[in-house]
Amino acid sequence: MQPRTRQLVISLIVACAMFMQNLDSTIIATALPAIALSLGENPLRLNVAITCYLLSLAVFIPISGWTADRFGARRVFTAAIIVFTIGSIGCGLSQSLWMLVVARIVQGIGGAMMVPVGRLVLLKTVPKSELVRAMSYVSVPALIGPIMGPPLGGLIVTYGSWPWIFFINIPVGVLGVMLVNLFVDNLREERVRPFDLRGFVLTGIGLASLALGFETIGRGELPMVTVAGLLAGGVLCLVLYGRHAKRVDHPIIDLALMRIPTYAMTTIGGFVFRMGMGALPFLMPLMLQIGFGLDALSSGLLTLASAAGAMTMKVTVSPIIRVFGFRRVLLVNTLLCSAFLFAYSFFEPATPHVVIFLALLAGGFFRSLQMTSLNSLSYADVPPGMLSRATSLTSMTQQLSQSMGVGTGAVLLYVLLDLHGGTVPGPADFSFALAAVGFISMLSVPFFLRMSPDAGAEVSGRAVAKPTVP
Repeated sequence: MQPRTRQLVISLIVACAMFMQNLDSTIIATALPAIALSLGENPLRLNVAITCYLLSLAVFIPISGWTADRFGARRVFTAAIIVFTIGSIGCGLSQSLWMLVVARIVQGIGGAMMVPVGRLVLLKTVPKSELVRAMSYVSVPALIGPIMGPPLGGLIVTYGSWPWIFFINIPVGVLGVMLVNLFVDNLREERVRPFDLRGFVLTGIGLASLALGFETIGRGELPMVTVAGLLAGGVLCLVLYGRHAKRVDHPIIDLALMRIPTYAMTTIGGFVFRMGMGALPFLMPLMLQIGFGLDALSSGLLTLASAAGAMTMKVTVSPIIRVFGFRRVLLVNTLLCSAFLFAYSFFEPATPHVVIFLALLAGGFFRSLQMTSLNSLSYADVPPGMLSRATSLTSMTQQLSQSMGVGTGAVLLYVLLDLHGGTVPGPADFSFALAAVGFISMLSVPFFLRMSPDAGAEVSGRAVAKPTVP
């Protein structure tokens, strides 16, 4: 097989794994009432099935890089897909809430390893000059997974049976294991860092507390005092980890990566940008259904426009970045993406559906371009020996930013309801929330301004690749 064809196959394998993980984060949402009826539970209690999955991701993502270095990327990637698939089977066969919770935790462990290790495989296989093209494939699942999840879950529950929202992962998992062992080398480091147990405990507790806090904030599921305690405890644990990381030689999350300018700016700026954009898959379906009175299927079909927009980006992203460079693309595209969020705030129940569809389609294109640019540039200057640590830190910050985005959207609606004494948010509440998260995304501009104009020139194709020294 030609090297470029092999790189494309590996990109698609990683993209499918990421799609499976991102889809599973949200597909369960619309199926909760049917699952609750089957298990004889209150639908509100079923939210723990979503929360425990997110907590499992938060706890185990930090050790993914060390695990890949220790046991080899192919072996860990294969094991992660198997664990995720076994967890999916367990979910579909669950006969009680706690069986479902345990199975979702197993899924989370597999997903926590699957995404960062898959990204590591890609980074170690694809040359920098082809990285943008490869990242254009793996960035799409992160965008379309959360959008496709709710309507697909509703479709399966309406015309089939709820266990199939989990069983659909089985053929994908089996095919993934076969393809990984056919095309992926067992990449591993010759010298493996010692395991940082104290760092694992601090990051695990810190990230889990923050993820749970942001997941439940504004929803009334936990008292606000408890939520505040979770957020404060999570921040404290991460601050303690920061001090710990400075005192040990091999921290589980290597903060020395933040000394690399391109990595630091894309990580911090990308965190702020994703916070705003992460609220969109939460706010838009609610606005269309609760604010505008659409049914779940109509809402799902409209929001699929974002996924279609993301797919169209793949063929154009490389030329765009090659012509304009990363810095200019990130700056201009941040403003465009934020402008689309502001534009969505003008949607009304009387707005023609074709206008909503086209606006979501165009917005999906520019958000996908932004995600591909961020993911490609963040690894542009990372030394090969630090790639596994970089994928762990990147996956951790992305997961946290998305949780914060959903939490921010929920808090905005909660505050607006409290201000006007309502019980159900109306179109004006959603409009304000969308405008607010658009402003949050725009706050990432100063971080991109600090970049060098030729940042990532080798990756973008604006500079000739440097010859490798044997």
